[in-house]
Amino acid sequence: MSDPTPAQVVPGDHGTEPAPLTVALVGCGNISAQYLASLPNLQNLRLVSVTDAVPAAAERVAGEQGVPARPLAEVLADPSVDLVLNLTPPQLHAPLTIAALEAGKHVYLEKPFAVSAAEATQMLAAAEKAGRRIGSAPDTVLGIGIQTARRLIDDGQIGRPIAATAFMMSPGHEGWHPNPGFYYLRGGGPLLDMGVYYLTALVTLLGPIAEVSAMSSRLRTERRVPDDGPRAGEVLPVEVDTYVAATLRHDSGVISTLIVSFDTVASQLPRIEVYGSAASLDVPDPNQFANPVGIARARTEPFAYVSDLAGYAGAGRGYGLSDLARAVATGTAHRQSAELGFHVHEVMERIAEASAAGATVPVVSRCDRPSPVPQGARPEIF
Repeated sequence: MSDPTPAQVVPGDHGTEPAPLTVALVGCGNISAQYLASLPNLQNLRLVSVTDAVPAAAERVAGEQGVPARPLAEVLADPSVDLVLNLTPPQLHAPLTIAALEAGKHVYLEKPFAVSAAEATQMLAAAEKAGRRIGSAPDTVLGIGIQTARRLIDDGQIGRPIAATAFMMSPGHEGWHPNPGFYYLRGGGPLLDMGVYYLTALVTLLGPIAEVSAMSSRLRTERRVPDDGPRAGEVLPVEVDTYVAATLRHDSGVISTLIVSFDTVASQLPRIEVYGSAASLDVPDPNQFANPVGIARARTEPFAYVSDLAGYAGAGRGYGLSDLARAVATGTAHRQSAELGFHVHEVMERIAEASAAGATVPVVSRCDRPSPVPQGARPEIF
């Protein structure tokens, strides 16, 4: 991808302090509150507007944030907007991202990257043509949990990595989410909705994935919202498999096992474990930023939880966006890159293909492991 134009330089003590990137948030749904909670702590970002397909939702958030609610066309036409934060449903990720890139904006988008490899390819092509960047959630891997686990692996504390397991076992979203329907449509399901956290963590820890095999199923073709709340009794069509079991071979030779489910009432399985020739790691939930990491060096000893060794302390959703802004200002690589998002998306698409074909399927794309986050780092500090 072409290097973008550096951010504007404004006067400072040495005349080199970069101006914050101006951010237009599009999509005021459930996840937006977590981004909005982080933005005041990230000095290289400045929220300038919010947009939503439901005007009342945009007006509510605009009032809370002290910024205007604006139509999307107006945002895209405004040259003072540097970056679009795309928090729309998955089915809108690609069209909005491409439109924003063509309008000269950088884009940071929620997961999943897209709903098909064809869309993802178009997104990368649009970024290349525009000379603008795409950043992609999840940025949970930049927190102290996953980064501490990576530091232990990189420092040789587990010996040679051999294998990993990753489990996301859930009953689904209809029991708690205010708008659960899209989780069961094309672009949703446990793989694209939650597997993306686990796969992004596995690639961050162990490198890109070369081939996959898989099996999957769906328990029901319809799901019903429980009899409480505003959507009580609503019937939700299910277009995607809701239990997926995959085997992944990394370029390094490490074999990872991934199981994700919206059909599991309860489970005591660990989130992620990594097995090396000298020790095993208990890796925390990749949907969180800061849970502790455990290491065990013998079969008879319990996992001992280690002090934080790396990662953005106190991180929340939006730290990947700040990391992108830092990289734009300095002309360096951002960690949650388009190539990483594309690779993880292709892996998920190949898992679905492998399940349908009953075969092992190669993964074509590759990405670099993102650079590690040192202990004590801040994403907006250069």
